[in-house]
Amino acid sequence: MSLCGTDQDKERLVSRLRRIEGQVRGLCSMIEQDRDCIEVLQQITSATGALRGVWLQVVGDHLRGCVSKAVAENDEKLIDELIEHLQKIR
Repeated sequence: MSLCGTDQDKERLVSRLRRIEGQVRGLCSMIEQDRDCIEVLQQITSATGALRGVWLQVVGDHLRGCVSKAVAENDEKLIDELIEHLQKIR
């Protein structure tokens, strides 16, 4: 099964992930440069929040697309998969 959403949504996701990739590279540099702990923690928090935003967009697209289609077709498999995934989140 492919990702839900439009091509524009996918472009936005890729763009966001590339920015996050840059943040993570920056974190590596900060650690190599022996930067202050609180600065590193702030960057980690920022990157984590950015990833959470991507996760929320993908989940929202999945609910609006794949899951709503599955509900219309009385197919509970995708709903069960999503529930299983959500149970693994901490």
